[in-house]
Formats: sequence, structure tokens, C-alpha cells
Amino acid sequence: MASILQTMRQDTRGKASPAADARGTHPPAASESGARPVLMLAAGRAVAFVATFATPLVLARVFDQAEFGTYKQIFVVYTTLVGISQFGMAESLLYFLPLSPGRGGRYVANALLVLTGAGLTWLALLALAGPHLSRWLGNAALPGLSGLLGAYLLVMLPAMVLELAMTARKRYLGAGLAYGLSDLLRAVAFVAPAVATRRLDFLLAGAVAFGVVRLGATLFYLGREFGGQLRPAGGLVREQFAYALPLQLGVVLWVLTLNLHYYAVAAAVTAATFAIYAVGCLQIPLFDFVTTPAANVMMVRMGEAITARRPAAVAAIWRETTSRLALVFFPVIGLLLVGGRELILLLFTARYAASVPIFMVFTAGYLFTVLQTDGVLRVYAETRAVAILYAIQLALVAGLVPAFMAAFGIIGATAATAFTGGVIGKGLALVLVRRRMGVTLAGLLPWRDLGEISAAAAAAALAALAVKARLTAAPLPVLAATSCIYGATYCAIMMARGRLGFGTGHLRGVRG
Repeated sequence: MASILQTMRQDTRGKASPAADARGTHPPAASESGARPVLMLAAGRAVAFVATFATPLVLARVFDQAEFGTYKQIFVVYTTLVGISQFGMAESLLYFLPLSPGRGGRYVANALLVLTGAGLTWLALLALAGPHLSRWLGNAALPGLSGLLGAYLLVMLPAMVLELAMTARKRYLGAGLAYGLSDLLRAVAFVAPAVATRRLDFLLAGAVAFGVVRLGATLFYLGREFGGQLRPAGGLVREQFAYALPLQLGVVLWVLTLNLHYYAVAAAVTAATFAIYAVGCLQIPLFDFVTTPAANVMMVRMGEAITARRPAAVAAIWRETTSRLALVFFPVIGLLLVGGRELILLLFTARYAASVPIFMVFTAGYLFTVLQTDGVLRVYAETRAVAILYAIQLALVAGLVPAFMAAFGIIGATAATAFTGGVIGKGLALVLVRRRMGVTLAGLLPWRDLGEISAAAAAAALAALAVKARLTAAPLPVLAATSCIYGATYCAIMMARGRLGFGTGHLRGVRG
């Protein structure tokens, strides 16, 4: 398979130069900083941050714990199915469109057809499998909702190509706007029916309506972008599958690894207890809307550097991305750990106080998101290696989650997942990244950057904890005070070190 992928990569590059896209525009050199496109994409997603983050906060107050637990179970199933159903076709556009822009419309059309077929399949299966899903998760409310979940998958799967196609074509502003508007509309479509009716089936109906609008916008954009080129091509499907299926195997294993702990807990406890666990595993949107565009832009820039035969630039782009993610994520994680209890009580009320220790463990796992190793391996078409890494992790999680739950209760489920994915998974991936880029251990990561950022975040946490220990106020003023102390301390240290900013001159070690 490796030889086939290598040949495919050489053939693709020989047919169309990535130096110019279908409109004749010249892309920036590989050495150009990726900060601006990353910020454009992240800013677009940040536009709807408040509304998106507020969705579960509103729903936790609209529904009782059992209903909220059912809502979380439904969207755990959705997340799992949408992850395993893409066949790598949407993500493959980040590889094929920059390398063969003249055939971009055909690659996109192939992706749309495959994803639509997957959506139709899940619609049929979920309409029939509702009772089985209900018995598996021990929730009698699920059968009446599984058909709506299938309809939501049908319209959302083909729409997955929108922002990826824009990013691959370097339409960064458009991708940022699409992320922002889509997240904002989705939040409204979820919350409005729930508040008006207090019924989960109406919430899912609103989700389906949102998906229809998003799919329509996707088809409208792709029609304007590619015109008559937007038609399927059977020969190119084989190329896409040769690249994407090993990648998809890795994605399937990753999704199962990431979500296995939810199913283990859901099968062992009531829906109300699952709501406590799900709140503890609170997804912080900041990490997603920064890492996703950062990884996508990193891949596009690295692909150009590989095509130009500039291995030093590839390693520099990797270290630069890692440093910039750490500059943002390490202090955010430190602040979340310092103020985790107050945050949970403020957002979800005292009913979810038992979620706090779970939230602490879950949040610590975000430390490893600064290492976007999958993106590096995918740029080199090492999709089989990605699949093998996730197969190892899935096997370990399957064994460790039950053992940790027996020893530590439901908090053990997220601890086992964080340990396996972070320490073991990223450690093995870094070995492969180092070998593929041909760098020394010293050149593998921006060690000095990571050390200074970690030290500043730790110092800020100690200062905030010292203040917090003297406060006895309600959650909001305590959280506000500790956040101010933490932020001021971290910023002061980083400014004193000349490291606060996104210009390459502010980050030592990113130029190799």
C-alpha cells in the first residue's frame, strides 16, 4: 500500500502543479507564515462561540437530568456515526485539491456522492434499529428519536465538504465565515425548539432543518466555485479511496477510541448519572475552532513545502504550529483547572457538582492537542500508519476503561482515555513524525518554547490558587477574580520574555 500511495502522490504532482490553482492564482511560498489564515478561520468559528457554548447550558436548564442525559446520548451516537461514515472522502480534499486543482470539481463531486450514500444508509438503519439502540443504552426514550437522528445524518454528511473545500482552495475568509454562520445557526436551531416546546423530538427536528439549510448552502457554493467541473469521475474515485480508506480506517478507530468511554458509562449507569458524566466531559469549543483550522492550514503549507522539496521548511512549519497552539492552549488549560469547580457550578448549577473531578481529568487531556501529529502523517500519505496507531489505542482503551472504572468509578473511564490517547498515542506518533521528517530529537519539537510557556502557565496557576484560597464568595466572583490574576500573571511573564504574539519573531525555535 505504501508503494501505491507513493506512486499516486508522484503521478498527481506530475499532472498539475500546486503552484497555481484553477483560477491562475499563485499560492504563497511554503515559508510564508500560516498565522493569518489560521486566525481568519479561527475568528470565523469564534463568531458563534458564545451561542454554541451556551447550547448545552440552556438545555441543562430546560430539561431534567434524565432528558439532558438522553440528549447527550443521542449526540454521542451522532458524533460516532458521522465520524465513521465519511470514508475519508471529505478530508481527502485537503490532499487532492492543492495538488491537482484542475480536477478539483470531480474530487468534490465524488466526495458528495459517497457521503450522500452513507447518509441514506444510516437513515434506513436507524429507522429500523431504534429498539436495539434503546436496549443497548438502557434508555426507553431513544426509539422515537432515532429516525430524526438518521435524517440529520443524511443532510449533514455531504455538507461536511464545505469548509474543507474552501480551505483547500485557500478561500480562508469564506471558510471562516462558513464556520461562524453555521455554528450560530445551529445553536439557534437547537435551542429555540427546545425552549419553546421542552421536547427532544422538536429539538431534533430543528437540527434537521438546520442541516437542510447547510446542505443547500454547500451545493450553492460548490456549484459557483467549480461550475461544470462539479461532476463525478469514476477513475478519480479509485485514487481518492486509495488515499482515503486507510485514513478512514484511522478515523473510525479514532472515533471509537474517543467515544468508547461514553458508551461504557452509558451502559453502566442511568441517563441521569450519564448527564453528570457528560457534563464533566465538557467540550471546550475554543480547542476545536483553533486546532481544526491550524491543522488544515499546516497541512496545506507542508504539502507545498514537500512539493518544492524543502524538508527544512516542513519541520519549521510543524514546530511553528506546535508553538502557537501551546501559546494559547497551555494557559487556557491551566485556567480551567484552577477555576474548574466554579465554572461547572456557574454553567450547570449545583446539581452537577459531582461533574467537577471528571472535568479536571478530562481537561488535562487537552494538553496533548498541541501536537497535531495526524496532520503531519497525512501530508506524507502515511494513512496506514495513522490507522495502526489508532488500532493500538483502541485495544488499550477497551482494556483500560473497564479496569479503571472498576478501580475509580466513572472518573476512571475518562482517565483511561486521556492517558491512552495522550501519553501513549502521541508518544508513538512523535516517533513516526521524527522518522518521516528526518529530524533529530532536539529538532522534533520547539522544546524551549514549550518549556517557557509551561513554566509561565504554572506560575500563573500558583498565583491564582493563592488568591482563590482566600476567597469565600459565590462561583462567579471567585472565577472572575482568579481569571484576572491568572491572565495578568501569564501575560506579564510572557511579555517580559518577549513571547506574547503571533509573529514568527515572537517564537524562538520555529525556524528550524
